[in-house]
Amino acid sequence: MSKVCVVTGASSGIGASSARALAAAGFTVVCAARRADRIEALAEEIGGRAVVCDVTSDASVAALAKAVGPSLDLLVNNAGGAFGQDALETADLTDWTAMLELNVVGTARVTKALLPALDKAQGTIVFVTSTAAEAAYEGGGGYCGAKAAERSMAAALRLELSGRPIRVCEISPGMVQTDEFSLVRFKGDKAKADAVYAGVPQPLVADDIADAIAWVATRPAHVNIDRMVVRPIAQAANHKVFRGEYPNG
Repeated sequence: MSKVCVVTGASSGIGASSARALAAAGFTVVCAARRADRIEALAEEIGGRAVVCDVTSDASVAALAKAVGPSLDLLVNNAGGAFGQDALETADLTDWTAMLELNVVGTARVTKALLPALDKAQGTIVFVTSTAAEAAYEGGGGYCGAKAAERSMAAALRLELSGRPIRVCEISPGMVQTDEFSLVRFKGDKAKADAVYAGVPQPLVADDIADAIAWVATRPAHVNIDRMVVRPIAQAANHKVFRGEYPNG
């Protein structure tokens, strides 16, 4: 019988790629996201299950837990996102509230609901945070704060579960070029979204992070990868990104 995992935010980007990678690694994947058509197509493709879920809703997450059942081997907390990149002085604080609700409270809600099933299976929890949690940058106060809070939640949970064989891991991606992340952040402004990656030689793609998640999830049960930071070579730090061509090709 294959192991069961849940991937939140599975309708696109890192979530969809992770669902595919974990299915290839032998998991039966519960694809959880709000867009039914996308996760149903993905679940059919990989032989998994689709469960429509909004992580900001108590009732929706309770329904996810019921659909998963009494035992769960792996939870990938991937649902999240950034909204806006304005300085605090001009920030729309409804964006900040939305980021906190989605990245922090939503992740906590899913983790809490599925923890009994993870406990029964002696499972693994992977939090997908961001290098935004590593250091602040201009215009990133809301998103950096949300991802730093998510990181603290993962670290606290690891301490709280000490003595119980549940692994708590964190993947912290840097610049990952996907179809939606920056476009959503800039509210559909494609020029702004494209400018994030302009001139960057080989930014990460979703499959790079999915590969890291699958590797972490398939380590021996006694091995816990506390945190893995994954950046493209071009990104030395949040504030230092090389744009251009490398010497000698």
